[in-house]
Amino acid sequence: MISNTEERRDIRFKYHSPVPNSYRIPNPSKPLRNISDEVFEEFKKMAFEIGVAGLSYSKLSDDFKAEWNIDFDNVIILKYEMSPDFLYLEPSKEKCKLIDDEFQEVGGFIYDIADFLRENGFEANLLNPLDDEVSLRAIATQSNDCVILRSNMCLFKEGLNMGFFMLSTSIDNLPFKEENDMLWAAKYCETCGKCINKCPLNAYDENEKVLRKVCTAHSEGCNDCILNCPFFKKGYDFLEKKFKKKLVG
Repeated sequence: MISNTEERRDIRFKYHSPVPNSYRIPNPSKPLRNISDEVFEEFKKMAFEIGVAGLSYSKLSDDFKAEWNIDFDNVIILKYEMSPDFLYLEPSKEKCKLIDDEFQEVGGFIYDIADFLRENGFEANLLNPLDDEVSLRAIATQSNDCVILRSNMCLFKEGLNMGFFMLSTSIDNLPFKEENDMLWAAKYCETCGKCINKCPLNAYDENEKVLRKVCTAHSEGCNDCILNCPFFKKGYDFLEKKFKKKLVG
């Protein structure tokens, strides 16, 4: 669970609404492009101390920016573990509110990280986590640090039960990954299909696309696709070893 000793920011992310301007520090007029090792370590320490479960970094290509009509180059992905106490609850309006309240609370603390970067001379802006126009999953794939499963869920090595926020930033020398070493997970997913076969609402069409009018993930917090996924039940590392052992054998 994300936690912080600073005063909590009273924010609320909403669909079809701009990101709340809850920063305490303005962006610098001439943002720096390179972060020192010392400040980068301070940034990571701060992120992990408030409960961030993992960090990834996306460098967006010109083609990608043109496709999505965006003008920023670098993105920091801040992942947090969704509370296990909520995952096993039966779908309901109450469960959905618990999940959303946690999401809103975490988002408030991400502003602290943005302010830290701004204070140290870097541009940092929270990307709208409920944006209908820009796919955050698509931005996540540019990190070479995740894969999209058949359930349409974004799998990071930290786990499938990860929520995430993103900061666009002026920092050009983040530790971007050149290659994706998780592609085996997508191949494993192709042989499974438990998320689809065990969906209680049959919320996938014949092309395995999510039927958003049927799926109740956003209205009642249904997460059976997570609970039935081997990556959640057995873990990423276990399945990776099993998959690679099978290839060798």
